[in-house]
Amino acid sequence: MTPQELDALVADSTWREREFPVCQNKIFLGHAGVTVLPRRVADAVMEYTDRCARDHQEFGSVIQDMQEARRSCARLIGAGHDEIALLGPTSLGLSLIANGIDWRCGDEIVCYHGDYPANVYPWMALEKRGVILRYLEPERPGLITLDLVKAALTPKTRLVALASCNFFTGDRIDVDAIGRLLRAEGVLFSLDAIQTLGAFPTSVEFVDFLSADAHKWMLGPLAIGVVYVRRALFPSHEPTLLGAWNVKSPNFITQAEIEFVDSAQRYEPGVLNMAGIYGMKAAVDWFLEIGPETVADRVVRLRNHAYAAFAAMGFAMNGPAPGDAGVSGICTFRHASADMAALFQNLENAGIVASLRHDREGRAWLRVAPHFYNTEAELDMVADVLRKAL
Repeated sequence: MTPQELDALVADSTWREREFPVCQNKIFLGHAGVTVLPRRVADAVMEYTDRCARDHQEFGSVIQDMQEARRSCARLIGAGHDEIALLGPTSLGLSLIANGIDWRCGDEIVCYHGDYPANVYPWMALEKRGVILRYLEPERPGLITLDLVKAALTPKTRLVALASCNFFTGDRIDVDAIGRLLRAEGVLFSLDAIQTLGAFPTSVEFVDFLSADAHKWMLGPLAIGVVYVRRALFPSHEPTLLGAWNVKSPNFITQAEIEFVDSAQRYEPGVLNMAGIYGMKAAVDWFLEIGPETVADRVVRLRNHAYAAFAAMGFAMNGPAPGDAGVSGICTFRHASADMAALFQNLENAGIVASLRHDREGRAWLRVAPHFYNTEAELDMVADVLRKAL
Protein backbone atom coordinates (compact mmCIF):
# COMPACT_ATOMS: atom_id res chain seq x y z
CA MET A 1 0.00 0.00 0.00
CA THR A 2 1.29 3.48 -0.82
CA PRO A 3 1.26 6.36 1.68
CA GLN A 4 -1.40 8.05 -0.44
CA GLU A 5 -3.62 4.97 -0.34
CA LEU A 6 -3.29 4.75 3.43
CA ASP A 7 -4.05 8.47 3.78
CA ALA A 8 -7.22 7.96 1.74
CA LEU A 9 -8.34 5.10 3.99
CA VAL A 10 -7.78 7.09 7.15
CA ALA A 11 -9.69 10.04 5.70
CA ASP A 12 -12.77 7.81 5.49
CA SER A 13 -14.39 8.20 8.92
CA THR A 14 -16.59 5.16 8.33
CA TRP A 15 -13.51 3.00 7.75
CA ARG A 16 -11.74 4.45 10.78
CA GLU A 17 -14.63 3.91 13.15
CA ARG A 18 -15.19 0.37 11.86
CA GLU A 19 -11.54 -0.67 12.14
CA PHE A 20 -10.91 1.32 15.35
CA PRO A 21 -14.12 1.61 17.39
CA VAL A 22 -12.33 3.81 19.93
CA CYS A 23 -12.50 6.60 17.33
CA GLN A 24 -16.24 6.82 17.88
CA ASN A 25 -15.82 8.57 21.23
CA LYS A 26 -12.14 9.14 22.02
CA ILE A 27 -8.89 10.40 20.58
CA PHE A 28 -6.46 7.64 21.45
CA LEU A 29 -2.78 8.66 21.52
CA GLY A 30 -1.45 6.15 24.04
CA HIS A 31 0.31 3.71 21.72
CA ALA A 32 3.63 4.06 23.51
CA GLY A 33 1.84 2.80 26.64
CA VAL A 34 -0.90 0.18 26.31
CA THR A 35 -2.74 0.20 23.01
CA VAL A 36 -6.43 0.00 22.27
CA LEU A 37 -7.32 -3.02 20.12
CA PRO A 38 -8.40 -2.68 16.49
CA ARG A 39 -11.67 -4.43 15.69
CA ARG A 40 -9.98 -7.21 13.68
CA VAL A 41 -7.63 -7.99 16.56
CA ALA A 42 -10.43 -8.10 19.11
CA ASP A 43 -12.45 -10.29 16.72
CA ALA A 44 -9.57 -12.75 16.35
CA VAL A 45 -9.28 -13.09 20.13
CA MET A 46 -13.04 -13.48 20.58
CA GLU A 47 -13.37 -16.00 17.76
CA TYR A 48 -10.75 -18.18 19.41
CA THR A 49 -12.26 -17.91 22.89
CA ASP A 50 -15.75 -18.53 21.52
CA ARG A 51 -14.49 -21.66 19.78
CA CYS A 52 -12.95 -22.75 23.09
CA ALA A 53 -16.40 -22.61 24.69
CA ARG A 54 -17.58 -25.20 22.16
CA ASP A 55 -14.40 -27.26 21.83
CA HIS A 56 -11.19 -27.83 23.77
CA GLN A 57 -8.55 -25.07 23.73
CA GLU A 58 -6.22 -27.01 21.46
CA PHE A 59 -8.82 -27.81 18.80
CA GLY A 60 -7.69 -29.15 15.44
CA SER A 61 -5.95 -26.16 13.83
CA VAL A 62 -4.42 -24.53 16.91
CA ILE A 63 -0.91 -25.96 16.55
CA GLN A 64 -0.82 -25.11 12.85
CA ASP A 65 -2.16 -21.62 13.53
CA MET A 66 0.59 -21.17 16.12
CA GLN A 67 3.22 -22.04 13.53
CA GLU A 68 1.66 -19.61 11.07
CA ALA A 69 1.90 -16.89 13.73
CA ARG A 70 5.62 -17.63 14.03
CA ARG A 71 5.96 -17.22 10.28
CA SER A 72 4.12 -13.88 10.32
CA CYS A 73 6.31 -12.54 13.14
CA ALA A 74 9.42 -13.81 11.39
CA ARG A 75 8.47 -11.91 8.23
CA LEU A 76 7.97 -8.75 10.26
CA ILE A 77 11.58 -8.73 11.52
CA GLY A 78 13.34 -10.68 8.77
CA ALA A 79 14.03 -13.81 10.84
CA GLY A 80 13.58 -17.51 10.31
CA HIS A 81 10.30 -18.86 11.69
CA ASP A 82 12.28 -21.34 13.77
CA GLU A 83 14.03 -18.41 15.50
CA ILE A 84 10.77 -17.04 16.94
CA ALA A 85 9.40 -17.78 20.40
CA LEU A 86 5.89 -16.52 21.12
CA LEU A 87 6.34 -15.05 24.57
CA GLY A 88 5.43 -11.88 26.42
CA PRO A 89 5.80 -9.52 28.15
CA THR A 90 9.00 -7.90 26.86
CA SER A 91 10.63 -8.24 30.28
CA LEU A 92 10.19 -12.02 30.17
CA GLY A 93 12.06 -12.27 26.88
CA LEU A 94 14.82 -9.93 28.05
CA SER A 95 15.20 -11.87 31.29
CA LEU A 96 15.44 -15.15 29.37
CA ILE A 97 18.12 -13.58 27.18
CA ALA A 98 20.08 -12.17 30.12
CA ASN A 99 19.97 -15.34 32.18
CA GLY A 100 20.69 -17.78 29.34
CA ILE A 101 24.23 -16.60 28.56
CA ASP A 102 27.19 -18.33 30.19
CA TRP A 103 28.65 -15.21 31.74
CA ARG A 104 32.24 -15.03 32.88
CA CYS A 105 33.41 -12.88 35.78
CA GLY A 106 34.61 -9.61 34.26
CA ASP A 107 32.37 -9.71 31.19
CA GLU A 108 31.03 -6.27 30.35
CA ILE A 109 27.58 -5.19 29.18
CA VAL A 110 26.97 -1.81 27.57
CA CYS A 111 23.47 -0.43 28.15
CA TYR A 112 21.62 2.82 28.86
CA HIS A 113 20.36 3.60 32.36
CA GLY A 114 17.71 5.89 30.86
CA ASP A 115 15.96 3.07 29.01
CA TYR A 116 12.68 1.61 30.26
CA PRO A 117 13.37 -0.40 33.47
CA ALA A 118 12.47 -3.70 31.77
CA ASN A 119 15.59 -3.28 29.63
CA VAL A 120 17.86 -2.31 32.54
CA TYR A 121 17.02 -4.48 35.54
CA PRO A 122 17.70 -7.87 33.85
CA TRP A 123 21.25 -6.67 33.11
CA MET A 124 21.74 -5.07 36.53
CA ALA A 125 20.88 -8.39 38.15
CA LEU A 126 23.91 -9.96 36.47
CA GLU A 127 26.31 -7.87 38.54
CA LYS A 128 26.01 -10.47 41.31
CA ARG A 129 27.52 -12.95 38.83
CA GLY A 130 30.55 -10.76 38.28
CA VAL A 131 29.31 -8.98 35.17
CA ILE A 132 30.25 -5.30 34.84
CA LEU A 133 27.74 -2.78 33.46
CA ARG A 134 28.98 0.16 31.42
CA TYR A 135 26.26 2.80 31.11
CA LEU A 136 26.12 5.01 28.06
CA GLU A 137 26.09 8.76 28.75
CA PRO A 138 24.59 10.54 25.74
CA GLU A 139 24.94 14.29 25.25
CA ARG A 140 21.15 14.50 25.39
CA PRO A 141 18.90 11.98 27.17
CA GLY A 142 17.82 9.22 24.79
CA LEU A 143 20.24 10.13 21.99
CA ILE A 144 22.13 6.85 21.47
CA THR A 145 24.44 7.08 18.46
CA LEU A 146 26.79 4.72 16.68
CA ASP A 147 29.80 6.73 17.82
CA LEU A 148 28.63 6.67 21.44
CA VAL A 149 28.30 2.88 21.37
CA LYS A 150 31.62 2.44 19.58
CA ALA A 151 33.44 4.55 22.18
CA ALA A 152 31.99 2.44 25.00
CA LEU A 153 33.33 -0.88 23.71
CA THR A 154 36.32 -2.51 25.38
CA PRO A 155 38.04 -5.88 24.84
CA LYS A 156 35.82 -7.23 27.64
CA THR A 157 32.48 -6.12 26.13
CA ARG A 158 30.37 -9.25 25.75
CA LEU A 159 26.98 -7.72 24.92
CA VAL A 160 25.29 -4.41 24.11
CA ALA A 161 21.65 -4.12 25.24
CA LEU A 162 19.65 -1.24 23.78
CA ALA A 163 16.08 -0.18 23.07
CA SER A 164 15.23 0.42 19.44
CA CYS A 165 13.51 3.62 20.61
CA ASN A 166 13.62 5.45 23.92
CA PHE A 167 10.22 5.33 25.61
CA PHE A 168 10.55 8.85 27.03
CA THR A 169 12.28 10.97 24.40
CA GLY A 170 11.24 9.02 21.31
CA ASP A 171 14.78 8.77 19.91
CA ARG A 172 15.20 5.78 17.58
CA ILE A 173 18.62 4.19 17.24
CA ASP A 174 20.19 3.06 13.96
CA VAL A 175 19.73 -0.65 14.61
CA ASP A 176 21.48 -1.82 11.46
CA ALA A 177 24.53 0.42 11.82
CA ILE A 178 25.06 -0.42 15.49
CA GLY A 179 24.41 -4.11 14.84
CA ARG A 180 26.84 -4.18 11.93
CA LEU A 181 29.55 -2.67 14.15
CA LEU A 182 28.92 -5.15 16.95
CA ARG A 183 28.85 -8.15 14.62
CA ALA A 184 32.25 -7.12 13.24
CA GLU A 185 33.60 -6.77 16.79
CA GLY A 186 32.21 -10.14 17.90
CA VAL A 187 29.91 -8.49 20.46
CA LEU A 188 26.37 -9.74 21.06
CA PHE A 189 23.48 -7.34 20.45
CA SER A 190 20.19 -7.50 22.38
CA LEU A 191 17.28 -5.29 21.29
CA ASP A 192 14.20 -4.21 23.20
CA ALA A 193 12.02 -3.45 20.17
CA ILE A 194 8.68 -2.74 21.79
CA GLN A 195 8.67 0.96 20.85
CA THR A 196 9.25 0.38 17.12
CA LEU A 197 7.83 -3.01 16.18
CA GLY A 198 4.53 -2.34 14.43
CA ALA A 199 5.38 1.29 13.67
CA PHE A 200 8.78 1.14 11.94
CA PRO A 201 10.67 -1.47 9.93
CA THR A 202 12.84 -3.32 12.46
CA SER A 203 15.29 -5.87 11.07
CA VAL A 204 17.29 -8.49 12.99
CA GLU A 205 19.89 -8.93 10.23
CA PHE A 206 22.59 -7.75 12.67
CA VAL A 207 20.73 -8.47 15.92
CA ASP A 208 21.32 -11.52 18.10
CA PHE A 209 18.37 -11.25 20.50
CA LEU A 210 15.09 -9.33 20.38
CA SER A 211 12.07 -9.05 22.63
CA ALA A 212 8.87 -7.05 22.08
CA ASP A 213 5.40 -7.42 23.52
CA ALA A 214 2.43 -6.77 21.23
CA HIS A 215 0.56 -4.32 23.45
CA LYS A 216 2.03 -1.07 22.13
CA TRP A 217 2.68 -0.19 18.46
CA MET A 218 1.88 -3.72 17.27
CA LEU A 219 -1.75 -3.03 18.31
CA GLY A 220 -1.99 -6.46 19.90
CA PRO A 221 -3.12 -7.96 23.21
CA LEU A 222 -1.24 -7.82 26.49
CA ALA A 223 1.24 -10.51 27.54
CA ILE A 224 2.04 -11.89 24.11
CA GLY A 225 4.96 -10.91 21.96
CA VAL A 226 7.95 -11.83 19.85
CA VAL A 227 11.21 -13.20 21.22
CA TYR A 228 13.97 -13.74 18.67
CA VAL A 229 17.17 -15.71 19.22
CA ARG A 230 19.62 -16.10 16.35
CA ARG A 231 19.78 -19.80 15.49
CA ALA A 232 23.58 -19.89 15.59
CA LEU A 233 23.35 -19.02 19.30
CA PHE A 234 21.06 -21.90 20.30
CA PRO A 235 23.94 -24.13 21.47
CA SER A 236 25.44 -21.42 23.68
CA HIS A 237 22.26 -19.76 24.93
CA GLU A 238 20.60 -22.05 27.46
CA PRO A 239 16.85 -21.94 28.11
CA THR A 240 16.29 -21.09 31.78
CA LEU A 241 12.64 -22.14 32.01
CA LEU A 242 12.05 -25.85 31.41
CA GLY A 243 8.96 -27.92 30.72
CA ALA A 244 7.43 -30.58 28.52
CA TRP A 245 7.04 -28.17 25.60
CA ASN A 246 10.66 -27.16 25.11
CA VAL A 247 12.43 -30.31 26.31
CA LYS A 248 11.95 -33.37 24.14
CA SER A 249 9.41 -35.56 25.94
CA PRO A 250 7.99 -38.16 23.51
CA ASN A 251 4.52 -39.26 24.56
CA PHE A 252 4.87 -36.89 27.55
CA ILE A 253 7.41 -39.23 29.15
CA THR A 254 10.35 -37.73 31.02
CA GLN A 255 13.64 -38.73 29.44
CA ALA A 256 16.95 -39.62 31.07
CA GLU A 257 18.60 -36.44 29.80
CA ILE A 258 17.47 -32.93 28.93
CA GLU A 259 17.49 -32.34 25.17
CA PHE A 260 15.92 -29.17 23.82
CA VAL A 261 13.82 -29.02 20.68
CA ASP A 262 15.65 -27.70 17.62
CA SER A 263 13.92 -24.32 17.29
CA ALA A 264 13.17 -21.23 19.36
CA GLN A 265 10.37 -23.28 20.93
CA ARG A 266 13.19 -24.29 23.28
CA TYR A 267 12.53 -20.99 25.09
CA GLU A 268 8.81 -21.75 25.58
CA PRO A 269 8.48 -24.07 28.59
CA GLY A 270 4.77 -24.79 28.43
CA VAL A 271 1.39 -23.87 26.98
CA LEU A 272 1.20 -20.48 25.33
CA ASN A 273 -1.22 -17.54 25.38
CA MET A 274 -3.20 -18.77 22.40
CA ALA A 275 -5.87 -16.05 22.57
CA GLY A 276 -3.08 -13.49 22.47
CA ILE A 277 -1.33 -15.30 19.62
CA TYR A 278 -4.45 -15.15 17.46
CA GLY A 279 -4.82 -11.43 18.20
CA MET A 280 -1.16 -10.67 17.57
CA LYS A 281 -1.16 -12.56 14.29
CA ALA A 282 -4.16 -10.55 13.08
CA ALA A 283 -2.29 -7.32 13.87
CA VAL A 284 1.03 -8.43 12.36
CA ASP A 285 -0.61 -9.66 9.16
CA TRP A 286 -2.33 -6.29 8.82
CA PHE A 287 0.97 -4.42 9.16
CA LEU A 288 2.54 -6.66 6.56
CA GLU A 289 -0.41 -5.99 4.24
CA ILE A 290 -0.19 -2.20 4.65
CA GLY A 291 3.61 -2.21 4.60
CA PRO A 292 5.90 -1.23 7.49
CA GLU A 293 7.45 1.60 5.46
CA THR A 294 4.02 3.04 4.69
CA VAL A 295 3.02 2.87 8.35
CA ALA A 296 6.30 4.52 9.40
CA ASP A 297 5.85 7.33 6.89
CA ARG A 298 2.46 8.26 8.30
CA VAL A 299 3.51 7.87 11.94
CA VAL A 300 6.43 10.27 11.43
CA ARG A 301 4.24 12.83 9.65
CA LEU A 302 1.70 12.76 12.47
CA ARG A 303 4.36 13.03 15.16
CA ASN A 304 6.00 15.96 13.42
CA HIS A 305 2.62 17.67 13.07
CA ALA A 306 2.12 17.35 16.82
CA TYR A 307 5.65 18.54 17.56
CA ALA A 308 5.20 21.70 15.48
CA ALA A 309 1.82 22.50 17.02
CA PHE A 310 2.98 22.14 20.63
CA ALA A 311 6.30 23.93 20.07
CA ALA A 312 4.41 26.90 18.59
CA MET A 313 2.39 27.11 21.83
CA GLY A 314 5.52 27.53 23.96
CA PHE A 315 5.94 23.96 25.13
CA ALA A 316 9.49 22.69 25.69
CA MET A 317 9.96 19.67 23.44
CA ASN A 318 11.91 16.54 24.34
CA GLY A 319 13.55 14.32 21.74
CA PRO A 320 14.41 14.82 18.08
CA ALA A 321 13.00 17.74 16.11
CA PRO A 322 11.28 17.19 12.75
CA GLY A 323 13.94 16.44 10.17
CA ASP A 324 16.40 15.01 12.70
CA ALA A 325 17.56 11.43 12.41
CA GLY A 326 15.78 8.96 14.65
CA VAL A 327 12.32 10.53 14.78
CA SER A 328 9.73 8.04 16.07
CA GLY A 329 6.03 8.23 16.88
CA ILE A 330 6.65 9.59 20.39
CA CYS A 331 6.21 13.29 21.16
CA THR A 332 7.05 14.41 24.71
CA PHE A 333 6.61 17.99 25.94
CA ARG A 334 6.06 20.21 28.98
CA HIS A 335 5.30 23.83 29.80
CA ALA A 336 7.40 25.64 32.39
CA SER A 337 4.50 27.67 33.77
CA ALA A 338 1.79 24.99 33.72
CA ASP A 339 0.72 22.17 36.02
CA MET A 340 1.30 19.21 33.73
CA ALA A 341 -0.90 16.88 35.79
CA ALA A 342 -3.73 19.38 35.43
CA LEU A 343 -3.17 19.57 31.67
CA PHE A 344 -3.23 15.79 31.54
CA GLN A 345 -6.56 15.81 33.38
CA ASN A 346 -7.91 18.35 30.88
CA LEU A 347 -7.05 15.94 28.08
CA GLU A 348 -8.71 13.07 29.95
CA ASN A 349 -11.85 15.14 30.48
CA ALA A 350 -11.96 15.86 26.74
CA GLY A 351 -11.77 12.16 25.87
CA ILE A 352 -8.13 12.33 24.78
CA VAL A 353 -5.90 9.43 25.88
CA ALA A 354 -2.26 10.49 26.34
CA SER A 355 0.43 9.67 28.93
CA LEU A 356 1.93 11.53 31.87
CA ARG A 357 5.60 10.71 32.46
CA HIS A 358 8.33 12.06 34.74
CA ASP A 359 12.03 12.61 34.21
CA ARG A 360 14.80 11.89 36.74
CA GLU A 361 14.46 15.39 38.16
CA GLY A 362 10.82 14.68 38.98
CA ARG A 363 9.40 17.02 36.34
CA ALA A 364 6.15 15.93 34.69
CA TRP A 365 5.86 15.69 30.89
CA LEU A 366 2.98 14.93 28.55
CA ARG A 367 3.52 12.26 25.91
CA VAL A 368 1.41 11.63 22.84
CA ALA A 369 2.06 8.76 20.47
CA PRO A 370 -0.14 8.79 17.35
CA HIS A 371 -0.42 5.70 15.17
CA PHE A 372 -1.22 5.44 11.48
CA TYR A 373 -5.01 5.66 11.94
CA ASN A 374 -4.87 8.94 13.86
CA THR A 375 -5.40 12.22 11.99
CA GLU A 376 -3.95 15.69 11.91
CA ALA A 377 -7.39 17.00 12.89
CA GLU A 378 -7.27 14.95 16.10
CA LEU A 379 -3.86 16.39 16.96
CA ASP A 380 -5.18 19.89 16.31
CA MET A 381 -8.01 19.15 18.76
CA VAL A 382 -5.42 18.16 21.36
CA ALA A 383 -3.65 21.47 20.77
CA ASP A 384 -6.94 23.36 21.17
CA VAL A 385 -7.68 21.69 24.51
CA LEU A 386 -4.18 22.51 25.77
CA ARG A 387 -4.38 26.09 24.50
CA LYS A 388 -7.63 26.71 26.36
CA ALA A 389 -6.25 25.10 29.52
CA LEU A 390 -3.14 27.29 29.39
